[in-house]
Amino acid sequence: MTIKNSSISDIDEIFKQYLLASQYQQSKKTVIVWPNFDRKMVENEIAEKRQFQLLIDDKIACVWAITFSDPQIWEERNKDRAVYIHRIATNPEYRGNNFVGTIVQWAKTLALKEGLQFIRLDTLGENKKLITHYKNVGFDFLGLFHLKDTSNLPEHYKKAAVSLFEINLHSA
Repeated sequence: MTIKNSSISDIDEIFKQYLLASQYQQSKKTVIVWPNFDRKMVENEIAEKRQFQLLIDDKIACVWAITFSDPQIWEERNKDRAVYIHRIATNPEYRGNNFVGTIVQWAKTLALKEGLQFIRLDTLGENKKLITHYKNVGFDFLGLFHLKDTSNLPEHYKKAAVSLFEINLHSA
């Protein structure tokens, strides 16, 4: 298992994983399904070395993106030093391997190296199964929040309250 930055040559595979994740969400009758994400957004993440992949035998098993500032979602909490994880998408061939736990361990190493206090992520709506999963890998569930400004966020953020999660590395 290897974690590395994605490259522009990976972009079609990244979008394939997003599509497969959306189809999975639909099959589970999830209220909020991922939209088609903006290709330029992902290209920028790749160029800024913020798009990652987990490889097994040189095959993409999971993808995700990070940022170090997320003011529209985290609002006043954005002032904290944190890494924010977005769009975790697991290749269906590798589901059930707890890659979120692997990503958390990777993010802890990154956060400590960068002097960050928090690892954060969000999901839309009150997906009880996902809330439990994130809690089981070490996140504190902060609750459901209605965002004040969703103008520059992907479309699905306009449809429901957001569930916020964090790991405080200074209290662990």
